[in-house]
Amino acid sequence: MTDTTLLQLLNARFAAAFAAAGAPDANPVIQPAARPEFGDYQANGAMGAAKQLKKNPRELAQAVLELVNLDGIADKLEIAGPGFINIKLADSFLAARANAALSDAKLGVPLPASQTVVVDYSSPNLAKEMHVGHLRSTIIGDALARLLDFLGHTVVRQNHVGDWGTQFGMLTAYLVEQDKAGDAAIALDDLENFYRAAKVRFDADPAFADTARDYVVKLQSGDPMVHALWQQFLNVSMSHCEAVYSKLGVQLTRADVRGESAYNEDLPVVVADLRAKGLLTESQGAQVVFLDEFKNKDGEPAAYIIQKQGGGFLYSTSDLATLRYRADVLHADRSLYVVDARQALHFQQLFTLGRKAGYVPAAMQLEHVAFGTMMGEDGKPFKTRSGDTIKLVELLDEAVSRAYALVSEKNPDLAASVRQDVAQAVGIGAVKYADLSKHRTSDYQFSWDSMLSFEGNTAPYLQYACTRIAGIFRKAGEVSDGAAINIAEPAEHALALELARFADVLQSAAIEACPHFLCSYLYQLATQFMRFYEACPILKSEGDVQASRLQLARLTGRTLETGLGLLGITALEEM
Repeated sequence: MTDTTLLQLLNARFAAAFAAAGAPDANPVIQPAARPEFGDYQANGAMGAAKQLKKNPRELAQAVLELVNLDGIADKLEIAGPGFINIKLADSFLAARANAALSDAKLGVPLPASQTVVVDYSSPNLAKEMHVGHLRSTIIGDALARLLDFLGHTVVRQNHVGDWGTQFGMLTAYLVEQDKAGDAAIALDDLENFYRAAKVRFDADPAFADTARDYVVKLQSGDPMVHALWQQFLNVSMSHCEAVYSKLGVQLTRADVRGESAYNEDLPVVVADLRAKGLLTESQGAQVVFLDEFKNKDGEPAAYIIQKQGGGFLYSTSDLATLRYRADVLHADRSLYVVDARQALHFQQLFTLGRKAGYVPAAMQLEHVAFGTMMGEDGKPFKTRSGDTIKLVELLDEAVSRAYALVSEKNPDLAASVRQDVAQAVGIGAVKYADLSKHRTSDYQFSWDSMLSFEGNTAPYLQYACTRIAGIFRKAGEVSDGAAINIAEPAEHALALELARFADVLQSAAIEACPHFLCSYLYQLATQFMRFYEACPILKSEGDVQASRLQLARLTGRTLETGLGLLGITALEEM
């Protein structure tokens, strides 16, 4: 394993050179060159530093160029424009990085200082079945958790399910009715209809509504019989969620569930603590924290309600209790909340109050990993033609069905069982990748045709690249694992350079919580491999040249498979 990523290495060498040239405060930003003819990377920073030092930027760049130690790393450095430094890496250096990556289980990716990172994602309401609105949180959160795991962090997955409140009194009361009639098991098969039926009873029958409210009180006071019924409902509801998680291939288990109910006993404690710290104000019977940091246009501070007039608690209260738990019990260094962008203000206020109340240490990172809306092809939020919310399990089943038809059309000679496995990987992968490849904060349009295409930046394109590499090795027969990679051709250089960037991409994706960085990289890598494949014959070459190119193909295949795995997508050997 290498000690540093490629960018970390270059940044360190140029920072030392700028300091030696009399500009210790320079910020030598290293970034990939815009065009290959300019080199592989470009070092910026001379212009800003020269301005501060009142020097000519090209003269400063020349001094840096003469002082920077890139022996064995770069074979060409030149000044361009007003002071940019173009860097062409040495073939031998890229070959050494590639050979080191081949012999390392982590593909040469250095591990940063380990943190304990909480990833809060999926978080369905257990009163209903999961629908398409839960898709983005679930797969973005899963990808980030996998990525952080890979980088050596201690990842604590948290499924903050909705499992508390008035609606659960209603559902428990309705479950009792169904149980008495012997229909409980049948009724719970379809949670959506169960919820609707309970809501109809609640709205139409005052006596039932009173019973439901009575059950809420009993539930909150710990009545054993009501608690057992509530737990029965939760178990059935979670089994529906787990079926979706299994289809989707996400790493959430029952052990990761810590719902709103888990914080119930701490809610009065939070209120009392905020009062003791002088942060609470009574306003129209409610307990409120006024936040000066969020004033309206009239200069009035925002009211963050902690307890309702009747004594009831809100999401704001349980979320504060959650903050305390993640800081005090889980000892998180970083806490990610993978939640819809429309909740942005809530999280800004929550984090502000959490810090003001001393519930999280100053060093603990609190991040709202916001995401946009999944839109239909009509540009409106994705729903059925009748306007109903689409069940997530039905969407996933359709993805696999469409993929099966596509695979059967393209490769009818595959056995039916193999086609089914391929369809599962392609269909689910296509749904995930179509989402993850977009910047998470943007809305995106759901389109079966584009996501299942074998051309462009799609999961099927990347999965096909994996099968193509696997096909090369099937044709090559017995291949030595110990051959060395040597770089001689421009296409080999370009592919090795792309492979060397893997670690930097993973680090950036983890720091920014942006899986689309990894998606873009994998697409570029697959595209670069196709160019290499066309320019540098593998099976038609001989001896050490063939062995080297096979090793480059092997490393590309492993990198694609690893990257797809971090996105929760299965790589394939045939399709």
